[in-house]
Amino acid sequence: MLFGATLLIGLLVSYAFPTPVVEPKTALVIGLMLLIIGVITLLLAFRGMIQHKTTIHPKGATTAIVRNGLYRYTRNPMYLSLTLIYLGVSVAMNAWWGLLLLIPLLVVVQKGIVEREEQYLIRKFGQDYLSYKAQVRRWL
Repeated sequence: MLFGATLLIGLLVSYAFPTPVVEPKTALVIGLMLLIIGVITLLLAFRGMIQHKTTIHPKGATTAIVRNGLYRYTRNPMYLSLTLIYLGVSVAMNAWWGLLLLIPLLVVVQKGIVEREEQYLIRKFGQDYLSYKAQVRRWL
């Protein structure tokens, strides 16, 4: 919801105060590519969670550490995918205000969600999660 609400605000501000930076056709092509990559990334991240029978919901109780698929490269493929989708929509719509709002959004996600989730995982899985954390980057 945080990504969606921030994106909506960025799109509304861009509608009220248009600031096209890139030729619309180019923006659309680049944006659609980012969107497609983001959706594929999200589906692959969901697949990994489902295969390990652990929750997709951020507030749910985690039952396993997923280490395969995209989780070999990033500990947060779902947040990465939401970021790519957000970027894709903003670029496709030439909504540069949305891109500006992405910076504080990612700070909030990092500090308010990701770091708290990591503390939860350390408490729940201990050394097993710390080992995974040492091997795989948080974002990319």
